[in-house]
Amino acid sequence: MNYPTIFHLIADASRKTGITCVLIGGFAVNYYKVTRQTADVDFLITKEDFEKIIGSLKKAGYKLDFSQKVFVRLKSSNRAKNVYLMDMDFMFVDKDTLTKIVKDGKKTDIAEQRFIVPSLNNLITLKLHSLKYNPKLRENKDLADIVDLIRVNKVNYKGKKFQDLCLKYGNSAIYKKILERI
Repeated sequence: MNYPTIFHLIADASRKTGITCVLIGGFAVNYYKVTRQTADVDFLITKEDFEKIIGSLKKAGYKLDFSQKVFVRLKSSNRAKNVYLMDMDFMFVDKDTLTKIVKDGKKTDIAEQRFIVPSLNNLITLKLHSLKYNPKLRENKDLADIVDLIRVNKVNYKGKKFQDLCLKYGNSAIYKKILERI
């Protein structure tokens, strides 16, 4: 079946299998009024739920490009057929973490399809975690996103609550970089 957008594909696969995935990455950042271009679509999901939809994604023309324990990248192979669906990244979390993020999340519609984005606090937490474990790979995007999210959404970055968040999910070096860039 052809889908007009990646959002239609994921929404359809989610409905058919009953899985939940949360929209993260650039589209989630955009939800919080920070404009950022993105070349792919990122989702947070459990590994078990990903296994339930991978067949549908392959049927729609996706191929596995990169895989590790907590992350998978899929590339669209439909470009030659004049159909363009954006590439996708899936980050895996355990069911309890996903449930908490969904509970605190915000609903948004993209391409007339309903999605959940993490709360601002949880989105920043995900970015801190990514920075902590992949600093060289993620610093340019995630650190800039955190700083922009703080500025635009008037987060109290000098308060103890934010500092504790940074130290728990990031580290003191990341917190220092945030303070330097604001």
